Amino acid sequence: MPLVAHNALPTFDRLRRDGITVLSTERAANQEIRELHVGLLNMMPDAALEATERQFYRLVGESNPIAQFYMHPFTLPALPRGAAAQAHIAQFYESFEAIRDKGLDALIITGANVSHPNLADEAFWQPLIEVIDWAWDHVTSTLCSCLATHAVMQFRHGQTRMKQPHKIWGVFEHRVTDAGHPLVADINTRFDVPHSRWNDVSRAQFEAAGVKVLAESADAGVHLAVSGDGLRTVFFQGHPEYDTVSLLKEYKRDLQLAVAGKLPLLPSFPLRYFNQQAQALLLEYRSRMQAGAALDFPEALLLSQLDNTWHDTAEGVIGNWIGCVYQVTHRERGLPFMPGIDPNNPLGLA
Repeated sequence: MPLVAHNALPTFDRLRRDGITVLSTERAANQEIRELHVGLLNMMPDAALEATERQFYRLVGESNPIAQFYMHPFTLPALPRGAAAQAHIAQFYESFEAIRDKGLDALIITGANVSHPNLADEAFWQPLIEVIDWAWDHVTSTLCSCLATHAVMQFRHGQTRMKQPHKIWGVFEHRVTDAGHPLVADINTRFDVPHSRWNDVSRAQFEAAGVKVLAESADAGVHLAVSGDGLRTVFFQGHPEYDTVSLLKEYKRDLQLAVAGKLPLLPSFPLRYFNQQAQALLLEYRSRMQAGAALDFPEALLLSQLDNTWHDTAEGVIGNWIGCVYQVTHRERGLPFMPGIDPNNPLGLA
């Protein structure tokens, strides 16, 4: 059901242009449909701040036909921000204190850029832990993306992520490993997910923490896992929210930094993402840039060469997640269930 534009966040206009249904608060008030309030702790750097809003808002807005969604974005003041991002946050974001007072049904925590090998040394660590602790006790389910997954595994379970010899990045094939869990109901048993990370939490580490692995890749490791209770915390190591162009923009950034001497090595191509024609275009561009030519990045030529092989499954998983949150909060509020649903076990977990 639709997102509700309860503030003037520009993301709502962008999503309307993309065909996503977004209701005004006036229209939403006339709908006899349950509200779900979903927080978005957006820790992404300035360049990705608004894109990350759109990506997660889109997935939530496309996810479920029986609720209307009020999204509540917030961030951590300890994260460094430029002037434009600070103005955007001041105008459109809420404070954690206000969100804590009002409460949430569900929470999404994004990844973030880090500068220390140990996450506990980051300036945002203690504020992030405060949010994670509060959510554990007061939010039906928290979905952790990438670095947020690593932070929860370290803080709550003592499982520290491990630096990998090579960056895990590209579009990787995954398989469902527990088809009976409602988070993976009716999705493809084999599906793609983008990854972009240097660090990994292994299956053995998840299992040692009592966390159930639901989907993994032979090459990229675990993508989807869930806390032992079945819903309280959902873990992503990949980025199913990514737009088709997200990995392209990351490659462009790293390539231009490397050519400028700000990175020690040229980036490799993300796996299973650029086809042969795209790789040929990029090799030519890279060669000419290294020779000193001043060229625009050939993004327009590359766009038609990119395929998105993950978004439909991402919609399915997020839809299942929202459906589970809906069922549990339905029980907590004492509302009547549809026939066939056990109020004492609304997720149908064994």
